[in-house]
Amino acid sequence: MVTADAASFFAILPAVASTQLSFDSRTAHRIWLAEQAALPRGFRVGTTRFDFVPFEVSKPAKMTLTLIALERPSPDFGALFTKNAFPGAPIKIGRQRLESAGLGAILVNNKISNVCAPGGVETSERLCREIAGLLGMPETAILPSSTGVIGWRLPEKAMVAALPQLIRQLAPGSVLPAAEGIVTTDLYPKIRRADLGSGSIVGIAKGAGMIEPNLATMLVYILTDIALPRQALREMLARAVDRSFNRMSIDSDTSTSDTVVLVSSGAAPAVDLGDFEQALNQICADLAEDVVRNGEGVRHVIRVTVQRAPNEALARAIGKAVVNAPLFKCAVAGNDPNVGRLVQAVGKYLGAHGAALDLSNTCMRLGGIPIVERGEFFLEPSKEQALVEHLKAAELYASAPTSDGVFAPPVDYPRHERVVEVEVDLAAGAAQSTVLGADLTHEYVSENADYRS
Repeated sequence: MVTADAASFFAILPAVASTQLSFDSRTAHRIWLAEQAALPRGFRVGTTRFDFVPFEVSKPAKMTLTLIALERPSPDFGALFTKNAFPGAPIKIGRQRLESAGLGAILVNNKISNVCAPGGVETSERLCREIAGLLGMPETAILPSSTGVIGWRLPEKAMVAALPQLIRQLAPGSVLPAAEGIVTTDLYPKIRRADLGSGSIVGIAKGAGMIEPNLATMLVYILTDIALPRQALREMLARAVDRSFNRMSIDSDTSTSDTVVLVSSGAAPAVDLGDFEQALNQICADLAEDVVRNGEGVRHVIRVTVQRAPNEALARAIGKAVVNAPLFKCAVAGNDPNVGRLVQAVGKYLGAHGAALDLSNTCMRLGGIPIVERGEFFLEPSKEQALVEHLKAAELYASAPTSDGVFAPPVDYPRHERVVEVEVDLAAGAAQSTVLGADLTHEYVSENADYRS
Protein backbone atom coordinates (compact mmCIF):
# COMPACT_ATOMS: atom_id res chain seq x y z
CA MET A 1 0.00 0.00 0.00
CA VAL A 2 1.21 3.52 -0.80
CA THR A 3 1.86 5.70 2.21
CA ALA A 4 0.20 9.09 2.65
CA ASP A 5 3.48 10.89 1.94
CA ALA A 6 4.07 8.98 -1.28
CA ALA A 7 0.49 9.42 -2.39
CA SER A 8 0.61 13.16 -1.82
CA PHE A 9 3.81 13.43 -3.85
CA PHE A 10 2.44 11.56 -6.82
CA ALA A 11 -0.78 13.58 -6.68
CA ILE A 12 1.14 16.77 -7.51
CA LEU A 13 3.07 15.34 -10.46
CA PRO A 14 2.25 17.04 -13.77
CA ALA A 15 -0.48 15.19 -15.59
CA VAL A 16 0.25 13.53 -18.91
CA ALA A 17 -1.45 15.36 -21.77
CA SER A 18 -4.95 13.95 -22.18
CA THR A 19 -4.99 14.46 -25.94
CA GLN A 20 -2.27 12.50 -27.70
CA LEU A 21 -1.83 12.15 -31.43
CA SER A 22 -2.10 8.71 -32.97
CA PHE A 23 -1.88 7.58 -36.59
CA ASP A 24 -2.89 4.29 -38.13
CA SER A 25 -0.95 4.74 -41.36
CA ARG A 26 1.73 6.78 -43.09
CA THR A 27 -1.00 8.41 -45.15
CA ALA A 28 -2.85 9.60 -42.04
CA HIS A 29 0.36 11.07 -40.67
CA ARG A 30 1.13 12.83 -43.95
CA ILE A 31 -2.34 14.37 -44.03
CA TRP A 32 -1.79 15.72 -40.52
CA LEU A 33 1.65 17.09 -41.45
CA ALA A 34 0.16 18.90 -44.44
CA GLU A 35 -2.44 20.48 -42.14
CA GLN A 36 0.36 21.87 -39.92
CA ALA A 37 2.59 23.04 -42.74
CA ALA A 38 1.21 26.41 -43.88
CA LEU A 39 4.13 28.85 -43.99
CA PRO A 40 3.92 32.14 -42.11
CA ARG A 41 3.79 35.20 -44.36
CA GLY A 42 7.07 36.45 -45.73
CA PHE A 43 8.72 33.03 -46.20
CA ARG A 44 9.45 30.70 -49.10
CA VAL A 45 11.11 27.28 -49.12
CA GLY A 46 12.63 25.11 -51.81
CA THR A 47 14.68 21.93 -52.20
CA THR A 48 16.77 20.25 -54.86
CA ARG A 49 18.59 16.91 -54.89
CA PHE A 50 21.65 15.72 -56.81
CA ASP A 51 24.06 12.78 -57.08
CA PHE A 52 27.75 13.06 -56.22
CA VAL A 53 30.74 10.96 -55.18
CA PRO A 54 32.33 11.95 -51.83
CA PHE A 55 36.02 12.82 -52.01
CA GLU A 56 36.79 10.39 -49.17
CA VAL A 57 35.02 7.28 -50.54
CA SER A 58 34.44 6.19 -54.12
CA LYS A 59 30.77 5.43 -53.68
CA PRO A 60 27.79 7.28 -55.20
CA ALA A 61 25.76 9.38 -52.78
CA LYS A 62 22.83 11.81 -52.86
CA MET A 63 22.56 15.23 -51.25
CA THR A 64 19.52 17.43 -50.69
CA LEU A 65 19.84 21.21 -50.52
CA THR A 66 17.09 23.06 -48.67
CA LEU A 67 16.60 26.82 -48.70
CA ILE A 68 14.40 28.79 -46.31
CA ALA A 69 14.20 32.36 -47.59
CA LEU A 70 12.54 35.54 -46.38
CA GLU A 71 11.23 38.16 -48.78
CA ARG A 72 13.80 40.52 -47.27
CA PRO A 73 16.38 40.18 -44.45
CA SER A 74 14.92 40.54 -40.97
CA PRO A 75 16.76 41.97 -37.97
CA ASP A 76 14.55 39.90 -35.68
CA PHE A 77 16.22 36.51 -35.44
CA GLY A 78 18.17 34.41 -32.98
CA ALA A 79 20.06 31.12 -32.94
CA LEU A 80 21.65 28.72 -30.48
CA PHE A 81 24.41 26.29 -31.41
CA THR A 82 26.14 23.17 -30.14
CA LYS A 83 28.57 23.32 -27.23
CA ASN A 84 30.70 20.58 -28.77
CA ALA A 85 34.34 21.77 -28.81
CA PHE A 86 34.71 20.60 -32.43
CA PRO A 87 31.88 22.57 -34.07
CA GLY A 88 31.19 22.36 -37.79
CA ALA A 89 32.15 25.17 -40.16
CA PRO A 90 28.49 26.36 -40.39
CA ILE A 91 28.43 26.74 -36.60
CA LYS A 92 31.51 28.97 -36.70
CA ILE A 93 29.92 31.12 -39.38
CA GLY A 94 26.53 31.09 -37.63
CA ARG A 95 28.01 32.51 -34.44
CA GLN A 96 29.34 35.42 -36.49
CA ARG A 97 25.95 35.90 -38.14
CA LEU A 98 24.38 36.65 -34.75
CA GLU A 99 26.04 40.07 -34.99
CA SER A 100 24.75 40.79 -38.51
CA ALA A 101 22.05 43.32 -39.32
CA GLY A 102 19.56 40.75 -40.53
CA LEU A 103 18.84 37.17 -41.58
CA GLY A 104 17.51 36.62 -45.10
CA ALA A 105 17.94 32.92 -45.80
CA ILE A 106 19.05 29.59 -44.33
CA LEU A 107 20.85 27.12 -46.60
CA VAL A 108 20.82 23.53 -45.36
CA ASN A 109 22.54 20.47 -46.78
CA ASN A 110 22.27 16.91 -45.55
CA LYS A 111 24.60 13.89 -46.02
CA ILE A 112 27.81 15.75 -44.97
CA SER A 113 28.15 17.86 -41.82
CA ASN A 114 31.25 19.86 -42.86
CA VAL A 115 33.06 19.35 -39.55
CA CYS A 116 36.87 19.67 -39.39
CA ALA A 117 37.00 19.16 -43.15
CA PRO A 118 39.82 20.84 -45.10
CA GLY A 119 38.64 24.24 -46.31
CA GLY A 120 35.26 23.75 -44.67
CA VAL A 121 34.74 27.36 -43.60
CA GLU A 122 35.78 28.69 -47.00
CA THR A 123 33.40 26.29 -48.73
CA SER A 124 30.45 27.36 -46.59
CA GLU A 125 31.32 31.01 -47.11
CA ARG A 126 31.40 30.57 -50.90
CA LEU A 127 28.00 28.88 -50.83
CA CYS A 128 26.64 31.82 -48.82
CA ARG A 129 28.08 34.29 -51.34
CA GLU A 130 26.53 32.42 -54.26
CA ILE A 131 23.10 32.26 -52.62
CA ALA A 132 23.33 35.90 -51.57
CA GLY A 133 24.02 36.93 -55.16
CA LEU A 134 21.10 34.91 -56.49
CA LEU A 135 18.74 36.37 -53.87
CA GLY A 136 20.09 39.93 -54.03
CA MET A 137 21.01 39.93 -50.34
CA PRO A 138 24.23 40.58 -48.39
CA GLU A 139 26.41 37.53 -47.78
CA THR A 140 26.10 38.14 -44.05
CA ALA A 141 22.33 37.61 -44.34
CA ILE A 142 22.80 33.93 -45.28
CA LEU A 143 23.07 31.28 -42.55
CA PRO A 144 24.58 27.90 -43.53
CA SER A 145 23.64 24.59 -41.89
CA SER A 146 25.06 21.15 -42.58
CA THR A 147 24.25 17.69 -41.21
CA GLY A 148 25.49 14.21 -41.94
CA VAL A 149 28.82 12.40 -41.92
CA ILE A 150 31.52 14.10 -39.84
CA GLY A 151 34.93 14.66 -41.45
CA TRP A 152 33.98 14.56 -45.12
CA ARG A 153 34.32 17.53 -47.48
CA LEU A 154 31.30 19.17 -49.05
CA PRO A 155 31.04 18.64 -52.84
CA GLU A 156 31.45 22.37 -53.44
CA LYS A 157 31.27 22.42 -57.26
CA ALA A 158 28.18 20.19 -57.37
CA MET A 159 26.48 22.28 -54.69
CA VAL A 160 27.19 25.57 -56.43
CA ALA A 161 25.90 24.14 -59.71
CA ALA A 162 22.65 23.11 -57.98
CA LEU A 163 21.93 26.54 -56.47
CA PRO A 164 20.10 28.11 -59.46
CA GLN A 165 17.69 25.15 -59.52
CA LEU A 166 17.23 25.53 -55.76
CA ILE A 167 16.26 29.19 -56.23
CA ARG A 168 13.75 28.24 -58.93
CA GLN A 169 12.09 25.82 -56.50
CA LEU A 170 11.38 28.53 -53.90
CA ALA A 171 7.67 28.82 -53.16
CA PRO A 172 5.37 30.08 -50.42
CA GLY A 173 2.59 27.90 -49.10
CA SER A 174 3.97 24.84 -47.30
CA VAL A 175 7.02 24.18 -45.13
CA LEU A 176 6.70 20.43 -45.77
CA PRO A 177 9.32 20.32 -48.56
CA ALA A 178 11.87 21.84 -46.15
CA ALA A 179 10.87 19.47 -43.35
CA GLU A 180 11.49 16.57 -45.73
CA GLY A 181 14.65 18.01 -47.24
CA ILE A 182 16.64 18.39 -44.01
CA VAL A 183 16.37 14.75 -42.84
CA THR A 184 19.08 12.08 -42.92
CA THR A 185 18.28 8.85 -41.08
CA ASP A 186 14.96 10.25 -39.84
CA LEU A 187 12.00 7.99 -40.58
CA TYR A 188 9.67 10.94 -41.17
CA PRO A 189 9.58 14.77 -41.22
CA LYS A 190 8.61 16.75 -38.12
CA ILE A 191 6.39 19.86 -38.12
CA ARG A 192 4.64 21.74 -35.30
CA ARG A 193 2.65 24.97 -35.45
CA ALA A 194 0.68 27.48 -33.41
CA ASP A 195 -1.68 30.22 -34.61
CA LEU A 196 -1.71 33.52 -32.71
CA GLY A 197 -3.83 36.49 -33.69
CA SER A 198 -3.46 36.92 -37.44
CA GLY A 199 -0.03 35.28 -37.46
CA SER A 200 1.52 31.90 -36.80
CA ILE A 201 4.63 30.05 -35.64
CA VAL A 202 5.82 26.97 -37.55
CA GLY A 203 8.75 24.78 -36.55
CA ILE A 204 10.53 21.93 -38.32
CA ALA A 205 13.22 19.63 -36.96
CA LYS A 206 15.77 17.09 -38.08
CA GLY A 207 17.25 14.64 -35.61
CA ALA A 208 17.61 10.91 -35.20
CA GLY A 209 21.00 10.00 -33.72
CA MET A 210 23.91 11.66 -31.88
CA ILE A 211 21.33 13.39 -29.72
CA GLU A 212 22.08 15.13 -26.48
CA PRO A 213 21.82 18.82 -27.29
CA ASN A 214 24.04 20.86 -25.06
CA LEU A 215 23.01 24.25 -25.99
CA ALA A 216 21.09 15.63 -32.27
CA THR A 217 22.50 15.54 -34.89
CA MET A 218 19.75 18.10 -34.46
CA LEU A 219 18.63 21.01 -36.65
CA VAL A 220 15.56 23.07 -35.76
CA TYR A 221 14.14 26.04 -37.69
CA ILE A 222 11.25 28.03 -36.25
CA LEU A 223 9.56 30.61 -38.48
CA THR A 224 7.02 33.25 -37.54
CA ASP A 225 5.42 36.25 -39.20
CA ILE A 226 4.50 37.80 -35.84
CA ALA A 227 6.44 41.00 -35.23
CA LEU A 228 8.62 40.99 -32.13
CA PRO A 229 11.93 42.67 -31.24
CA ARG A 230 15.27 40.87 -31.61
CA GLN A 231 16.24 40.97 -27.95
CA ALA A 232 12.93 39.61 -26.68
CA LEU A 233 12.99 36.94 -29.39
CA ARG A 234 16.47 35.78 -28.39
CA GLU A 235 15.65 35.69 -24.70
CA MET A 236 12.50 33.64 -25.31
CA LEU A 237 14.35 31.25 -27.62
CA ALA A 238 17.05 30.61 -24.99
CA ARG A 239 14.44 29.82 -22.35
CA ALA A 240 12.42 27.60 -24.69
CA VAL A 241 15.49 25.61 -25.75
CA ASP A 242 16.56 25.12 -22.16
CA ARG A 243 13.13 23.76 -21.26
CA SER A 244 12.93 21.37 -24.19
CA PHE A 245 15.90 20.42 -26.40
CA ASN A 246 18.34 20.65 -23.49
CA ARG A 247 16.23 18.15 -21.56
CA MET A 248 16.40 15.21 -23.92
CA SER A 249 18.93 12.57 -24.83
CA ILE A 250 18.79 9.57 -27.15
CA ASP A 251 22.37 8.36 -26.86
CA SER A 252 24.23 10.95 -24.72
CA ASP A 253 26.34 12.10 -27.70
CA THR A 254 26.39 15.82 -28.42
CA SER A 255 26.53 16.61 -32.13
CA THR A 256 29.06 18.94 -33.70
CA SER A 257 26.25 20.60 -35.70
CA ASP A 258 23.29 21.26 -33.37
CA THR A 259 21.46 24.41 -34.44
CA VAL A 260 18.19 26.03 -33.37
CA VAL A 261 17.05 29.15 -35.26
CA LEU A 262 14.05 31.43 -34.69
CA VAL A 263 13.32 34.19 -37.21
CA SER A 264 10.42 36.61 -37.64
CA SER A 265 9.44 38.13 -40.96
CA GLY A 266 7.43 40.79 -39.12
CA ALA A 267 4.60 40.49 -41.66
CA ALA A 268 1.88 40.11 -39.00
CA PRO A 269 1.02 42.39 -36.07
CA ALA A 270 2.62 41.86 -32.68
CA VAL A 271 0.86 39.81 -30.00
CA ASP A 272 1.27 39.61 -26.24
CA LEU A 273 4.84 38.44 -25.59
CA GLY A 274 3.65 36.06 -22.88
CA ASP A 275 1.28 34.38 -25.30
CA PHE A 276 4.02 34.12 -27.90
CA GLU A 277 6.46 32.55 -25.45
CA GLN A 278 3.88 30.03 -24.29
CA ALA A 279 3.26 28.96 -27.88
CA LEU A 280 7.01 28.85 -28.60
CA ASN A 281 7.58 26.68 -25.53
CA GLN A 282 4.92 24.24 -26.69
CA ILE A 283 6.33 24.01 -30.21
CA CYS A 284 9.83 23.35 -28.88
CA ALA A 285 8.56 20.78 -26.38
CA ASP A 286 6.60 18.97 -29.10
CA LEU A 287 9.51 19.04 -31.55
CA ALA A 288 11.86 17.72 -28.86
CA GLU A 289 9.54 14.79 -28.24
CA ASP A 290 9.21 14.26 -32.00
CA VAL A 291 13.00 14.08 -32.30
CA VAL A 292 13.21 11.49 -29.53
CA ARG A 293 10.32 9.46 -30.93
CA ASN A 294 12.00 9.49 -34.34
CA GLY A 295 15.41 8.57 -32.92
CA GLU A 296 17.42 5.86 -34.61
CA GLY A 297 15.91 2.53 -33.65
CA VAL A 298 13.70 4.04 -30.94
CA ARG A 299 10.74 1.88 -29.95
CA HIS A 300 9.93 3.57 -26.62
CA VAL A 301 10.10 7.20 -25.58
CA ILE A 302 11.02 7.49 -21.89
CA ARG A 303 9.92 10.49 -19.85
CA VAL A 304 11.61 10.87 -16.46
CA THR A 305 10.24 13.36 -13.94
CA VAL A 306 12.47 14.01 -10.93
CA GLN A 307 10.83 15.96 -8.13
CA ARG A 308 11.68 17.30 -4.68
CA ALA A 309 15.37 17.57 -5.54
CA PRO A 310 17.74 20.06 -3.83
CA ASN A 311 18.05 22.02 -7.09
CA GLU A 312 16.91 21.91 -10.70
CA ALA A 313 20.38 21.10 -12.06
CA LEU A 314 20.59 17.93 -9.97
CA ALA A 315 17.05 16.92 -10.94
CA ARG A 316 17.89 17.32 -14.62
CA ALA A 317 21.18 15.44 -14.26
CA ILE A 318 19.47 12.49 -12.56
CA GLY A 319 16.85 12.43 -15.31
CA LYS A 320 19.57 12.28 -17.96
CA ALA A 321 21.43 9.61 -15.99
CA VAL A 322 18.31 7.44 -16.15
CA VAL A 323 17.57 7.92 -19.86
CA ASN A 324 21.26 7.33 -20.69
CA ALA A 325 21.67 4.17 -18.55
CA PRO A 326 22.34 1.35 -21.08
CA LEU A 327 20.97 -1.48 -18.94
CA PHE A 328 17.75 0.34 -18.13
CA LYS A 329 17.33 1.38 -21.79
CA CYS A 330 17.77 -2.25 -22.88
CA ALA A 331 15.23 -3.45 -20.33
CA VAL A 332 12.68 -0.96 -21.64
CA ALA A 333 13.41 -2.07 -25.21
CA GLY A 334 12.55 -5.63 -24.24
CA ASN A 335 9.40 -4.66 -22.30
CA ASP A 336 11.14 -6.08 -19.22
CA PRO A 337 10.33 -4.04 -16.07
CA ASN A 338 13.72 -4.70 -14.48
CA VAL A 339 13.32 -1.78 -12.11
CA GLY A 340 16.53 -2.56 -10.26
CA ARG A 341 18.29 -0.96 -13.22
CA LEU A 342 16.36 2.25 -12.62
CA VAL A 343 17.40 2.40 -8.98
CA GLN A 344 21.04 1.71 -9.77
CA ALA A 345 21.10 4.49 -12.39
CA VAL A 346 19.84 7.05 -9.86
CA GLY A 347 22.17 5.77 -7.15
CA LYS A 348 25.16 5.64 -9.51
CA TYR A 349 24.82 9.30 -10.41
CA LEU A 350 24.32 10.46 -6.83
CA GLY A 351 27.24 8.38 -5.58
CA ALA A 352 29.61 9.43 -8.36
CA HIS A 353 28.87 13.12 -7.94
CA GLY A 354 29.04 13.28 -4.18
CA ALA A 355 25.41 14.26 -3.72
CA ALA A 356 25.09 13.21 -0.08
CA LEU A 357 21.32 12.97 0.24
CA ASP A 358 19.20 11.10 2.74
CA LEU A 359 17.41 8.70 0.38
CA SER A 360 15.38 6.94 3.05
CA ASN A 361 12.23 8.75 1.89
CA THR A 362 12.79 8.27 -1.83
CA CYS A 363 9.78 7.05 -3.84
CA MET A 364 9.64 5.93 -7.48
CA ARG A 365 6.95 4.98 -9.98
CA LEU A 366 6.99 3.38 -13.41
CA GLY A 367 3.86 3.92 -15.48
CA GLY A 368 2.17 5.42 -12.42
CA ILE A 369 2.76 2.18 -10.49
CA PRO A 370 4.65 2.47 -7.17
CA ILE A 371 7.88 0.45 -7.26
CA VAL A 372 9.94 2.11 -4.50
CA GLU A 373 8.53 3.53 -1.28
CA ARG A 374 10.67 5.19 1.39
CA GLY A 375 13.87 3.78 -0.13
CA GLU A 376 12.64 0.19 -0.36
CA PHE A 377 11.24 -1.80 -3.27
CA PHE A 378 7.49 -2.15 -3.28
CA LEU A 379 6.87 -5.05 -5.69
CA GLU A 380 4.44 -7.94 -6.09
CA PRO A 381 3.39 -10.33 -8.88
CA SER A 382 0.39 -8.30 -10.01
CA LYS A 383 2.59 -5.23 -10.45
CA GLU A 384 4.99 -7.13 -12.68
CA GLN A 385 2.25 -7.77 -15.21
CA ALA A 386 0.95 -4.21 -14.96
CA LEU A 387 4.46 -2.87 -15.59
CA VAL A 388 4.86 -5.11 -18.65
CA GLU A 389 1.54 -3.86 -20.00
CA HIS A 390 2.63 -0.24 -19.55
CA LEU A 391 5.84 -0.85 -21.49
CA LYS A 392 4.02 -2.70 -24.28
CA ALA A 393 1.41 0.05 -24.59
CA ALA A 394 4.17 2.64 -25.10
CA GLU A 395 5.96 0.59 -27.78
CA LEU A 396 5.93 2.14 -31.24
CA TYR A 397 6.52 -1.16 -33.00
CA ALA A 398 7.62 -4.71 -32.20
CA SER A 399 11.21 -5.72 -32.90
CA ALA A 400 11.73 -8.38 -35.53
CA PRO A 401 14.69 -9.14 -37.83
CA THR A 402 14.24 -9.21 -41.59
CA SER A 403 14.96 -12.32 -43.66
CA ASP A 404 18.66 -11.42 -43.81
CA GLY A 405 18.85 -11.01 -40.03
CA VAL A 406 18.96 -7.19 -40.10
CA PHE A 407 16.78 -5.34 -37.62
CA ALA A 408 14.92 -2.44 -39.21
CA PRO A 409 11.89 -0.39 -38.14
CA PRO A 410 8.79 -1.74 -39.92
CA VAL A 411 7.03 1.65 -39.87
CA ASP A 412 7.97 5.10 -41.18
CA TYR A 413 5.46 7.16 -39.25
CA PRO A 414 4.76 7.75 -35.52
CA ARG A 415 1.96 5.43 -34.51
CA HIS A 416 1.19 7.28 -31.26
CA GLU A 417 2.55 9.68 -28.63
CA ARG A 418 2.48 7.36 -25.61
CA VAL A 419 5.60 7.23 -23.43
CA VAL A 420 7.15 5.17 -20.64
CA GLU A 421 6.57 7.29 -17.54
CA VAL A 422 9.26 7.26 -14.83
CA GLU A 423 8.75 9.29 -11.66
CA VAL A 424 11.39 9.84 -8.99
CA ASP A 425 10.72 11.66 -5.71
CA LEU A 426 13.93 12.37 -3.80
CA ALA A 427 12.08 14.03 -0.89
CA ALA A 428 15.10 16.32 -0.50
CA GLY A 429 14.00 19.74 -1.74
CA ALA A 430 11.54 21.64 -3.90
CA ALA A 431 13.11 21.53 -7.39
CA GLN A 432 12.04 19.36 -10.31
CA SER A 433 12.91 18.58 -13.93
CA THR A 434 11.51 16.41 -16.72
CA VAL A 435 13.85 14.72 -19.22
CA LEU A 436 13.02 12.82 -22.40
CA GLY A 437 14.97 9.80 -23.59
CA ALA A 438 14.60 6.52 -25.43
CA ASP A 439 15.33 2.82 -25.26
CA LEU A 440 18.37 1.04 -26.74
CA THR A 441 17.49 -1.46 -29.46
CA HIS A 442 18.89 -3.83 -32.06
CA GLU A 443 17.79 -1.28 -34.65
CA TYR A 444 19.92 1.46 -33.10
CA VAL A 445 23.03 -0.72 -33.23
CA SER A 446 22.31 -1.83 -36.82
CA GLU A 447 21.74 1.75 -37.96
CA ASN A 448 24.96 3.05 -36.48
CA ALA A 449 27.07 0.05 -37.43
CA ASP A 450 26.29 0.77 -41.08
CA TYR A 451 25.69 4.55 -40.97
CA ARG A 452 28.06 5.42 -43.83
CA SER A 453 27.17 2.36 -45.94
